[in-house]
Amino acid sequence: MKEYWTSLASLLGVLAFCQSLMQSIFPPELRFAFLKFFNRIFHLFSIYCYFDITEIDGVNTNELYNAVQLYLSSSVSIAGNRLSLTRAVNSSSITFGLSNNDSIVDTFNGVTVLWEHVVTQRQTQTFAWRPLPEEKRGFTLRIKKKDKTLILNSYLDYIMERANEIRRKNQDRLLYTNSRGGSLDSRGHPWESVPFKHPSTFETLAMDPIKKQQIMDDLKDFAQGQLFYQKTGRAWKRGYLLYGPPGTGKSSMIAAMANYLGYDIYDLELTEVHSNSELRKLLMKTSSKSIIVIEDIDCSINLTNRKKNSSNAASQRSFYDAETRNGSGSGGSGEEGGNGNTITLSGLLNFTDGLWSCCGSERIFVFTTNHIEKLDPALLRSGRMDMHIYMSFCNFPSLKILLKNYLGYEEEDINDDVLKEMERVVEKAEMTPADVSEALIKNRRDKEKAIRELLEDLKSRGERNVKDGKLRGGSGILTELEVVEEQEKRAIDSQNEDEDHDEEEIELEDNICKTRED
Repeated sequence: MKEYWTSLASLLGVLAFCQSLMQSIFPPELRFAFLKFFNRIFHLFSIYCYFDITEIDGVNTNELYNAVQLYLSSSVSIAGNRLSLTRAVNSSSITFGLSNNDSIVDTFNGVTVLWEHVVTQRQTQTFAWRPLPEEKRGFTLRIKKKDKTLILNSYLDYIMERANEIRRKNQDRLLYTNSRGGSLDSRGHPWESVPFKHPSTFETLAMDPIKKQQIMDDLKDFAQGQLFYQKTGRAWKRGYLLYGPPGTGKSSMIAAMANYLGYDIYDLELTEVHSNSELRKLLMKTSSKSIIVIEDIDCSINLTNRKKNSSNAASQRSFYDAETRNGSGSGGSGEEGGNGNTITLSGLLNFTDGLWSCCGSERIFVFTTNHIEKLDPALLRSGRMDMHIYMSFCNFPSLKILLKNYLGYEEEDINDDVLKEMERVVEKAEMTPADVSEALIKNRRDKEKAIRELLEDLKSRGERNVKDGKLRGGSGILTELEVVEEQEKRAIDSQNEDEDHDEEEIELEDNICKTRED
């Protein structure tokens, strides 16, 4: 053993002597050139190539580094005994990632790659407008040279997309509203925000399952349709109109849409917007992947069917001012309300379907109203309100959803006779989901009493409606399809009446012009 250590010490001494001899004989420039040449020879015969992704590129944060960190945090195949846990601001979940100098193997399209998280101490602090962190962090990607084209063309783009999805999923959604009177917040933004915590989902939404699935499929096609919209030359946006009696779940539908897609909500209050230019500025300050909501559009400002107040007013105003609407609904003075609102119908149409509506991407416009027949037909056409969704009274499928939500009852948990009786009277009762929910909440501690009182309420309302003659049709029931057709017919009739009225105004104005010429 003594001879072994003696020989090892002699060998180390020889190596140290050779190293000192090389440093004294060969200048640093020559040694650096030799190492560089050696590395080139090594990489020439190596089957791997390496890519470094540093945390800071110059003085700016490298977006790709953050994306890789998020992407790797979603992998369940991370190996190692030490992981780093993080929770970002406004995030609802904790993510884990690679610890210092740890590695992970990933697979993409059958190609295996190796990621290594490299952390070293920064040697010198260079001058910068902001101090750099003491540690130098980065990821090193090792791939085979034959897979270089695939990785650079597709893999990194895939990582960026997945990171955006993870970030949006983990981040708390926000509910925005425009500031009162168009004022700006402390950051100079016209929108104020609060965390959006509405628990409504499509699973809990009281609606016919078939109709609900159609809406979900349409939303999914929209969210995944970027290439389709680019190919067809259309702006990546979509409009929905939710209409029906109060209490039928229009607000819950909006919340379910936001939770399903992971979008933020911008609740636009038109009465706080003073002009068309201010409306455009609000649109420009909305983000992509968001839902822009205008609730009760028939009540917020006077944007109903276009018609003149009287024939005298028509003689004093050009026909081409027919679309102009004052927010007070009483002309240009805006005396009612006194807010000086001068939003026009054409301004709102451009907001939803004009050039300015294309300043962002992947946005959904949602309008709600209790009276579709009061809306101007120009608002109802495709491109502005692409999908019309009638929010109906509670029917039997939606009733079963409410029983499950509030009482935990499945269909087989309720007596068959009771179910059949409910199915028979629910259409006649014309109770909204809000009414049914309140009846169930009131007696949620006594489930049998809740079912009994709900059935009695359904029967009494149904009998009263039949007695008052509110229902019609062969069976005395106005079906949902008939309601929708009636609502759409009213809107079309209003459009025809409006066109006839406009023709009369044109003829009246022509006669006035001829009289003035004579």
